[in-house]
Formats: sequence, C-alpha cells, structure tokens
Amino acid sequence: MIRCLAIDDEPLALQQLVAYINKVSFLELAAQCQSAVEARRFLEHDTVDAIFCDINMPDLNGMDFVKSLASPPLVVFTTAYSEYAVEGFRVNAVDYLLKPFGLQEFQRAANRLQERIVSGQSPIASPTSNDDTLFLKTDYRIVKVSISDIRYVEAMSEYLKVWTESESKPIITLLSMKKMEERLPNSFMRIHRSYIINLNKIQEVNKNRVILDADTNLPIGDLYKEAFQAYLDTKFLGK
Repeated sequence: MIRCLAIDDEPLALQQLVAYINKVSFLELAAQCQSAVEARRFLEHDTVDAIFCDINMPDLNGMDFVKSLASPPLVVFTTAYSEYAVEGFRVNAVDYLLKPFGLQEFQRAANRLQERIVSGQSPIASPTSNDDTLFLKTDYRIVKVSISDIRYVEAMSEYLKVWTESESKPIITLLSMKKMEERLPNSFMRIHRSYIINLNKIQEVNKNRVILDADTNLPIGDLYKEAFQAYLDTKFLGK
C-alpha cells in the first residue's frame, strides 16, 4: 500500500481528493490537512509515501511547502492554475492535475506514483541542464514528455497525436504542427503535412514510405520529398 497525505485548503476539494484516494485499491489515506502548515506538523511525527497537494493555499503554498521538506515524499500537485506546471516538474513532481479533474485523471496519477515507487526513483531531484523535455496539455493534466522518447507526431484536425516509445497510446494535445515543428530539434523532420518523425527512429525507407517498425510506416508527401532525400543523401553510404 502507498500511504498518502491529502492537502487542500478548500473543504469540498479536499473531500473529493479523499474520496478518490479511497477508491484506488493500492492507496491508503494516512491523513487529510487543510493547510501546508498543518501537513508539516503531521510529517514531524509521521511519514507517508506520497502527498497530493494543492498549490495555491494561504500562509504557505504547496510548492514552497514541498521545497522546504528535508526528505520529501513523492508529490502530485493539484491546482486550478496551469502556470505552476513547469515549476512543479522542476521539483520532479510525479504528476500535475488541473482542477477540475475526474477519477480517470486521478487514477492515471496514482498509477504513475505506483510506477515510480516500483522503479525506485528518487522522489525529488534537482533540475538538470538537459533540455530534453516538452510540456503538453492533455485532458485536465499537463504532462512532461522526453523529446528523445517521441517516435512521431500526427496531425488530427486541430489536435496532435504525439506517439512515444514509452506509451502504447498517443498523447493528444490541442496544438498546431507549425508550433510543434518550431519546438522540436533538428533530429525531427516533417515528411508529410500530417507527420513529423524522429529521424533517429527510422528503420527503413521503402519507396515513398518511412518505416519506423513493423506496425508503423508513414507516407512521404510530395512537398517534403526533396528535403527528406537531401537528408538521406547526407547519411547514405554506397554507389
């Protein structure tokens, strides 16, 4: 069981958070607090594996509270303010739930907690200088994505599907292909109006298709053939 501490200054939000914790079989509610100050007093004489913590609270906000802990547990932040997301990930928060969130979003965060504990990863780590990350809004969450983990990006009307190595399902986010192209490094290339690929994931090029694996082959659009061929020429060995 994962012992949890729930923290929120809003009584109804705290009540919902506690209800969600009680619905997840591998979570155990150790205590519920209506302020970070109250939570700090609890942690002076008890320990937990994880905390679900609101950020925008009076006296001491959740972010400063977590940073002040000498040996902080795993953290899932909950808040109605998306501007805190990047700072939350800088302290290596397991997840960041944007209010209002439902049981399905909470369950995903709980699963991430369980995965982190099973893998034995450190709860809170110092930020690194490696800029191999993106932050994407999906459903009611803002998730951190490793750029090197992205296989390809697929356009879907006004949305994008971001396919990664680590997840079987894509991350769906409201974003334009142009903005994604501008953010991705030169190890990515647009090969079609609907596809941007990670060039490091290519296994084969067969006629007008790029093969990433046995189940994934993507078309090369006419407008992008010349640029893609120029890239291949820089890598090609042979006659």
